[in-house]
Amino acid sequence: MKIFVAGASGTIGIPLVRALVASGHEVTALTRSPDKQAGLRALGAIPAVADALDPDALVAAVEAAHPTHVIHQLTALPKEGPRSSKDLIETNRLRIEGTRYLLEAAIRSGAKRFIVGSFALLAPPSADAATSGNEAVAAVRSMESQVLEANALGSIEGVILRYGGFYGLEVPMTLKMIDMIRKRRWPVVRGDVSQLPLIHLDDAVSATLAALDRAPAGSVYDIVDDQPVSTTEIIQTLADCSGSPAPFRVPSWLPRLISPYLARMTSMRLPLSNAKAKAELGWRLKYPTIREGFAKMYLRAA
Repeated sequence: MKIFVAGASGTIGIPLVRALVASGHEVTALTRSPDKQAGLRALGAIPAVADALDPDALVAAVEAAHPTHVIHQLTALPKEGPRSSKDLIETNRLRIEGTRYLLEAAIRSGAKRFIVGSFALLAPPSADAATSGNEAVAAVRSMESQVLEANALGSIEGVILRYGGFYGLEVPMTLKMIDMIRKRRWPVVRGDVSQLPLIHLDDAVSATLAALDRAPAGSVYDIVDDQPVSTTEIIQTLADCSGSPAPFRVPSWLPRLISPYLARMTSMRLPLSNAKAKAELGWRLKYPTIREGFAKMYLRAA
């Protein structure tokens, strides 16, 4: 296959490009940073430089590649994760405008399939949720709706992959958490009732490869591991696997004052299932739970 990866130099973009090339595909890797071309070329990809919010430049890049498949992984998030709504503004634009431009470019170039990497923690369960004032949720809904509408019109085959929260040694947020937990600077919150869907980066990549030709057009999948976990479980598991001191506990009112993002994470309940992805894609997880993922991650790092 001839595959165009938009967002190729991001957290999932780099291991995805590596895996696609290893599988024998011809990969064009889009980045907006000219200084990242050498790294993408070293992975075996053909680098393309364009701003995804510049429709003319984006169309030219996609048409030059003439792909059979386009994979949308465009974000502009801080490496260590967003801390406020301001950190999501550029990514929201990419999910709304960038999707529109990339989708139009894919259709114009004659691509057969368009796969979009969405985010399970922001995927709205209903139209009401997307209009409730949460701009990030509305942006994800726009991104998904654009792709599914193009699929319904027969313009291109659209597939949505709703990833859980990424973790792994190539995920900067994981490395930041490990550092903070070792220094006892990431507490657990009393009364944490969260249920969060996670996915090891390797498993997110393998699901994306499986969707290239196995996913029925118009499909939506939750790409998550076997067991949703609380924020407390994540922190304690990382502490156990890394041999770090036990994290200290704080009352639930404290994060609401000093870290609204952490407070939201400890109240979010989103127990998703990967059964559909397993059944339809023949997808099998390398790391079914975070305990297995973190344990093997430390063995690899040792």
